[in-house]
Amino acid sequence: MINEALDIARWRARLQAEGRVQVDDFLQPDAAERLHACLAREVPWTLALRDENGPRTLAAPDYAALAPEALDALLRRTAEGARDGGFRFAYDSYMMVRAYKEGRDPHLLLHRVLEFLNAPPYVQFCQALSGDARVRRVDAQATRYRPGQFLRQHTDEDAREGRLYAYVINLSRDWQADWGGLLQFIDATGRVTDTFLPRWNTLSLFSVPADHVVSMVTPWAANDRYAITGWWLA
Repeated sequence: MINEALDIARWRARLQAEGRVQVDDFLQPDAAERLHACLAREVPWTLALRDENGPRTLAAPDYAALAPEALDALLRRTAEGARDGGFRFAYDSYMMVRAYKEGRDPHLLLHRVLEFLNAPPYVQFCQALSGDARVRRVDAQATRYRPGQFLRQHTDEDAREGRLYAYVINLSRDWQADWGGLLQFIDATGRVTDTFLPRWNTLSLFSVPADHVVSMVTPWAANDRYAITGWWLA
């Protein structure tokens, strides 16, 4: 599944020097294509959002039945609620670990992906790429960002889960910068210090904690922003 030609030493050196890296050609081409097809056509998406009522999830059947006008209004209210500086988000999600444990959608490819991500060879790969022997397991969820969806500034820090590194396996084709959906890193003064475009078949990886955002996807974005994302955990 992983591209066997990756120059691990090169990417590790950049990660250790800068605290983040975007690895090109991460997956084998056939694997990237199959995962994209799964995300585009097979996943029963839920809507994850955090508004004035706190974090919640709209279940897949209810989300699928939601009228476009009602969805637009919900996303607009969630975005407007971010004006007070609070942490807000709205994006499509499939919580891979939870679904696996609950035995949902047993034939979905994402279950095999989760098994692969936690198998010893992949954990060893994570340790080699990060240079960090503390990595022991991998959390994962599938995400889809569509127009009006976003993730406000946060650090990903959670000592209870032992988050060491955050990752994003990008599976968006021909993404353009002015479509939004950009992974942007923020310094203590509020400046954007780096931006990762969600380029096709790349791995975005960074040390936790790190202030970052996913900018709002614009109304003219021609494609959805697909990814498998999560954390490498101790």
